[in-house]
Amino acid sequence: MTELKRSITLPLLTLYGLGTIIGAGIFVLIGKVAGEAGIYAPISFLVASVIAGFTAFSYAELSSRFPKSAGEAVYLEETFHLRWLSKGTGITIVVIGIISSATIANGSIGYLQIFFDLPAWVLMVILITALTILAGWGISESVTVAAVTTSIALIGLIAVVLFNTESLSTLPDRLPELIPPPETAIWSAIAFGAFLAFYAFIGFEDMINIAEEVKDPRRNMPASIIIALVITTIFYVLIALTAVLTMSVEQLSASDAPLADLISSDHTKSRLMIAAVSVIAVIDGALIQIIKSSRVLYGMSRQGMLSATFGQVHPISRTPLIATVTVAVLVLITALSLPLLTLAKITSFITLILFAVINLALWKLKLKYPRDPEAGINVPIWVPICGFLLCTLFVSLQFL
Repeated sequence: MTELKRSITLPLLTLYGLGTIIGAGIFVLIGKVAGEAGIYAPISFLVASVIAGFTAFSYAELSSRFPKSAGEAVYLEETFHLRWLSKGTGITIVVIGIISSATIANGSIGYLQIFFDLPAWVLMVILITALTILAGWGISESVTVAAVTTSIALIGLIAVVLFNTESLSTLPDRLPELIPPPETAIWSAIAFGAFLAFYAFIGFEDMINIAEEVKDPRRNMPASIIIALVITTIFYVLIALTAVLTMSVEQLSASDAPLADLISSDHTKSRLMIAAVSVIAVIDGALIQIIKSSRVLYGMSRQGMLSATFGQVHPISRTPLIATVTVAVLVLITALSLPLLTLAKITSFITLILFAVINLALWKLKLKYPRDPEAGINVPIWVPICGFLLCTLFVSLQFL
């Protein structure tokens, strides 16, 4: 039976991870976060980072203990030995990936229409078709493209900051107004903004689903997860600060291409450059979600949880082609059916529930096996406990 190709190094995996995280969350949703949290949007991103951080460390250890595709399904199978829970979780991961990819594709349309005067649905069909071809081409090629586009995205984010250094220079004078007072209404708004900003940090969990294509995954996987999250947090908070210091909350929340709008209309070429970079970054995220979801279907098939059809690997590209095409079709249908904000909220809600379960799994596993001598990282038991409690609390807040 043809196996997946193990060819991804730590630098490539880290860039892949950055590509899974950086995308629609910062290039599109930053305006929506400002709509919820107002000028305190940077605080919302920081809160979201802390919530994601505990879970990221839990994923880092689990990915090192069990370096397999369909990671979450495998983790739960190894911990609880409940087939229905493992299978249900795997399917949930695929659903999250499909909805997230649809969210990202939906968010790219505002930027794409700066360059192409075509109906949104036409651009959507062309985009998803192109991503499907790339995802089915080969994992080395796909990850290399993702690494290149991620590097371009990071350069674009740096450019946005540099174009607005004058606004950032006002930070010392405006710092008091960026510090939220101890008022329930304000912190409630920050919490709801953080719930939306949390979507911007989703992605580090996608990295584990290409574990069988990574060199030395027990060490490279946890290292890349942590590095990617730290870099992302720095960029997000910096961009959020730039945004609220440069534009009004009303302008930010109403924009379909907020980072392009951070560049003055007097700099037309620079604005178009940032728009182009934004398109590349957002599309990169959609590509990675398609790759992730297809690998989960593949991994579950190989674990006997789904039809053997999804576990078939193409002998030339050595990718799960049938799984890839299936995911892409579902992404297209979802993207054409639901608006951006709805998709992002659904993704965040389901992901928080999943993260709570994953933290619970590591908590239980560490009670029985406190350390794994072969794992590249062993976190303290309070890490998954805090991750579980924070995710559960955040989910509960949505019902208030």
